[in-house]
Amino acid sequence: MAVEVGTPAPDFIMPTDGGGSVTLSSLKGRPVVLYFYPKDDTSGCTAEACGFGESLPHFEKVDATIIGVSKDSVASHDKFKKKYNLPFTLASDADTDVCERYGVWVEKNMYGRKYMGIERATFLIDKDGQVAQVWRKVKVPGHVDAVLAAVNAL
Repeated sequence: MAVEVGTPAPDFIMPTDGGGSVTLSSLKGRPVVLYFYPKDDTSGCTAEACGFGESLPHFEKVDATIIGVSKDSVASHDKFKKKYNLPFTLASDADTDVCERYGVWVEKNMYGRKYMGIERATFLIDKDGQVAQVWRKVKVPGHVDAVLAAVNAL
């Protein structure tokens, strides 16, 4: 089941970089940018993460929280975050439970080989926990600006 605009965002608890954990319900009262990406330290994922990192002060002006989610381990997130000085939370969904609930764990096809993986997608969740906007099959160029515009419009 895919998550739709205007519906409650599925709650979650996931381990994060630095040995912590994050739950969506604990962030109620502030907008949340929840973005799913395939893999730490790959070109597209790095560009997206650095884009969100560079724009974080603009998101913070409206009290928005950014959380990046992939299947990678917490240890991998720690390295990725340190290497690129990422100033926001990276969460590990190793068992793909959250990815499946948000509808981003999908069949992919590369050079004729089919496999399961994370579709690059972003969910904007408003301060009441409702899905305000969804971007699927995200192309990285211009994406952070589009998300920021949507956050500012809340």
